[in-house]
Amino acid sequence: MSSFKNSRYGKRLRATYEEFENENSQPDRKRCRINLEPPTTISPSRRVRTLFKAVPNTRSLRVKHLKTRCSFEFGDRFVPCQENNIQISYNLGDEPRPCAPSASLDPVKDRANDLYKTVLRSELTSSPNTPRRVFAYHSSEKSLSESNSRLDDPTDKIYQLSPLQLQTWKLIAQARPRIRKVARTPYKSLDAPDISDDFHTNLLDWSPSGTLGVGLGFEIYLWRADTDEPTPLCTIPSEKDEYSALAWMQTSPIIALATYRGHLEVYDASTRQLVRRYRNAHGKKRIGTISWTSHVFSSGSGDLSINHWDFREPSAKPFKKSGGHKSEVCGVKWSTDGGVHASILASGGNDSKICIWDLRGSTRDPGLVAASNPAASSISSGGKQVTNGIPPLYEFKKHKAAVKGLAWNPHYSGILASGGGVRDRCIRIWNTTTGRMLNEVDTMSQVCNLIWSVTSHELVSTHGYANVTTPNQICVWKYPSMSRISCLNGHRARVQHVALNPNGDTIVTGSGDQSLHFWNIFPGKTSGVRGGDSVLNYGKLIR
Repeated sequence: MSSFKNSRYGKRLRATYEEFENENSQPDRKRCRINLEPPTTISPSRRVRTLFKAVPNTRSLRVKHLKTRCSFEFGDRFVPCQENNIQISYNLGDEPRPCAPSASLDPVKDRANDLYKTVLRSELTSSPNTPRRVFAYHSSEKSLSESNSRLDDPTDKIYQLSPLQLQTWKLIAQARPRIRKVARTPYKSLDAPDISDDFHTNLLDWSPSGTLGVGLGFEIYLWRADTDEPTPLCTIPSEKDEYSALAWMQTSPIIALATYRGHLEVYDASTRQLVRRYRNAHGKKRIGTISWTSHVFSSGSGDLSINHWDFREPSAKPFKKSGGHKSEVCGVKWSTDGGVHASILASGGNDSKICIWDLRGSTRDPGLVAASNPAASSISSGGKQVTNGIPPLYEFKKHKAAVKGLAWNPHYSGILASGGGVRDRCIRIWNTTTGRMLNEVDTMSQVCNLIWSVTSHELVSTHGYANVTTPNQICVWKYPSMSRISCLNGHRARVQHVALNPNGDTIVTGSGDQSLHFWNIFPGKTSGVRGGDSVLNYGKLIR
């Protein structure tokens, strides 16, 4: 026995036992620590010797020692606290959050997403039986009593084969209106060199006979779809001047032209002859907009006034003037419904104001208008300085930027659509009979122009600068809900000009990217639809 103690193996075993007892008798703060991260300067061979220097050469003891230390220094696994409110977890509020319009609008996909959100909200938030906690347990006795009380109800959820509620199934199965698909690419594109990119110009219009008039710098061109060849109409005589606006008469091939220097010209497109010329019609100020009604056309300019001309009279002076804006007039549009609103004119200016004019000179009681609608104000002749003593019928001051886009609804009398500039970005619908705003929609981009469809209850808006969405879009809106049907992208600059063809199915857009795009958007006119001049349309015969 003594020989074994003194042997090499006995000494090693006795040294290991004594060292282990000494470690257990010492406090924890005096224990030898294991350096698991040795200095990088130590060689690999010395690193191994340094790592196991303070621990006996027994693997089981080392593992046990490490496990003991880890059990004291670390606790159990961490479980995060989850939000048990389903409405917050799925971001399902009572009202959907307003989102920016999508650049690539797909009506079918958008309607499917809306249906999915509606179903999810109905299933998770609307049901009275849905618990507010993700994991909620109920006693079996309570569930049994509830089921016994509902045995006579065949529509109860316990008899349904689907986990969805009956209200959700009705929502999914209900009929939905058919979505009309609009071609997203133009079917024809033409070059338009030198077309103006000025926001205060209108150099594109389609005549009732199907002739498209385009202003390109110093020249005016006529284009027809049957010939597909542009024909020059006239050239401006002065090199320091350019054309800024044009508009066709709706009953004959007469076209009115305006320039930056404030000159007006009236041409007969059939003979290409000059009919009238008005020098310095607006005191050498830019004329940016023209609109016709019967044989009378009105022009808006930078001299803050609107002049009314009868091209049948040889006089060089306007027969009437209207002044109600404090800044340049950039939009003028006559209501051409042929009825009681045939003499109603709408004008928009850089002062963010819309004026409604009645050339018959009728006015409204200021107290009555202010009491009915604070947003619209009726102006008396004594309250503001006006030309010829005829004040505007209404003034709408809801817009926050220049109002260029103006369009009258051809299906309902007295309904006006207006669009604001880059600081406003809104389309507003007005009832000029009562002076009230009917609707408002934020387009998230500058509204350059508006035009109504004559074959459907839809509105087209052309846009420029945008904050969120892709700029330079052409949007189609459904009236009166003002839900967006489609969004077209094709121009690389803001879409300044737009015109509708006589058939009512095609629009042409002009942009600062020196191009014209033709879009087939609306359904065409059918032979079964009576025209606006039908003798059976008694509403337009009443005065």
